[in-house]
Amino acid sequence: MFHAGGGFPEAKRASELSQILGINISPAQVLQGHSPFRQLASRFENELVVAAGKGEPAAVMSEYGFKNVLTIDEYASCFEHIDPLAPYKKWTTKNVKVNESTPRNDVFSERVQAAFIVSDPVDWSRDIQVLCDILKTGGLPGRNTGPQPSLYFANDDLEYQTAFPSERLGMGAFRIALESIFNSIHSQPLDYTSFGKPNPSVFQNAEIVLRQLVPLFYNDVPAKNHNNAQHFKTLYMIGDNPAVDIRGARQTGVPWFSILTRTGVFKGKENHHKFPADLVVDSVEEAVDYILTKECKDS
Repeated sequence: MFHAGGGFPEAKRASELSQILGINISPAQVLQGHSPFRQLASRFENELVVAAGKGEPAAVMSEYGFKNVLTIDEYASCFEHIDPLAPYKKWTTKNVKVNESTPRNDVFSERVQAAFIVSDPVDWSRDIQVLCDILKTGGLPGRNTGPQPSLYFANDDLEYQTAFPSERLGMGAFRIALESIFNSIHSQPLDYTSFGKPNPSVFQNAEIVLRQLVPLFYNDVPAKNHNNAQHFKTLYMIGDNPAVDIRGARQTGVPWFSILTRTGVFKGKENHHKFPADLVVDSVEEAVDYILTKECKDS
């Protein structure tokens, strides 16, 4: 199942979902926006990287195999006056300290090789300032310019739904702000990679993971079908964001079937005009009932 992530490891999300749903969910069944970062661990395994976002971004990256990772809170705390607005901020980040594996002296001499936006940043002004410092100097804030370190975003959602009546700005909005500012102060445009929906690779990766899980749950499935790309007749995408969930499923195509719910970003009476789903329902429960009914009839 897809989950935005929120900057927490898959194991923690699996535990939360298990309690909510009343069934055992394995971490292997949870795909989050930042899950693709795991694929980059071998490339940056021992390199200094910075992880930004709410939750536990460094813990996420460490679990993926990154051995030299600092949160942007930890990294910024090493540089006096790097955030000119810090004296005016009334909040504090608890337990901000440099990871013992990266002494403060190394932070001043070791270049940051990559920055990962794991989840929605909390302090936009500070994070944009520090990221611009890292990206335009080649990974050493306060120094001369250098080649831009790699930059990765877990998703590019412009808006998402919370308890507030109207949508809130998401990581995609943060990316737009960072890109606009960076391009205004640097001669070269910002170079970055965004993962997450609606990128078809997310849906294709989910299909691969599901094929790997099949033999774990259905021992009677012939082994020859385990790696068959056409093994699934239908895969269902249930989502409330037409521009992200439905668009991604439609772009990926067969075997994905998109179901749009009126539980979040989308609240329209009719199907979305730009990114129409295969089915529109009021709730996730109604979507699940439709799937179970359909599959029982087809089986």
